[in-house]
Amino acid sequence: MNPTYDFASQVAFVTGASSGMGLAAARAFAQSGAAVALADINEAAVTAAAKQLTDEGHQALALVCDVTDEGQVAATVDHTVATFGRLDMAYNNAGIQVPPTDAADETADQFDRVNAINLRGIWASMKHELRHMRTQGSGAIVNCSSLGGLVGNPGRAAYHATKHGVIGLTKSAALEYAPRGIRINAICPGTIDTPMVSDMVAKGELDRAEAEAGQAINRLGTADEIAQAVLWLCSPGAGFVIGVALPVDGGYVAQ
Repeated sequence: MNPTYDFASQVAFVTGASSGMGLAAARAFAQSGAAVALADINEAAVTAAAKQLTDEGHQALALVCDVTDEGQVAATVDHTVATFGRLDMAYNNAGIQVPPTDAADETADQFDRVNAINLRGIWASMKHELRHMRTQGSGAIVNCSSLGGLVGNPGRAAYHATKHGVIGLTKSAALEYAPRGIRINAICPGTIDTPMVSDMVAKGELDRAEAEAGQAINRLGTADEIAQAVLWLCSPGAGFVIGVALPVDGGYVAQ
């Protein structure tokens, strides 16, 4: 049984919110009473996701946003505040994986693309969320790193570099903003059963059985399990938790 939270009168902002972990978090925020802004580059998918929430009686706003474009990120966050009046919680989830590549063969274009989305996108999102939260003097931000932010894996140097970077970004900003009433943390998901992982398996970029065996719990995680970790980090229950990189990985990094 999942814990319950009362986020009534609060506002949450989620990137990469049209599917997978982002959509699960947006739904969990909404079911806990928050108004939710769902931001994603896929207009049709994010519009459908927000409509499903509003049809269920929740407050939800669909926003099209390419997190590699800081101007779009700023406008999206500003639109959220203009619509709902404030910003209390954010889950910066948007990210991509790239095909395994020998470090000597990785192209600059691939490195730049994964960096632009996975690291600079989170930097831009956090930056513009903080602009509003520092005025309020309150807020909670969760950045999505990965088990790849805690360990290395052959063939994934660029991806792991971005996820390590998210943790450094999180820790530094957390120390800067904790005295101002804003808590910033990161989560480090293991291999989670999402559309992105299914696509990797279909393309032969990931062996599902191997991924399951690599996690002590011997299964993939679920998007809802990640969402519950995000909500806890945004809740008063995590009021003394600052600058952590929380593994939610079925025991992968404990081995």
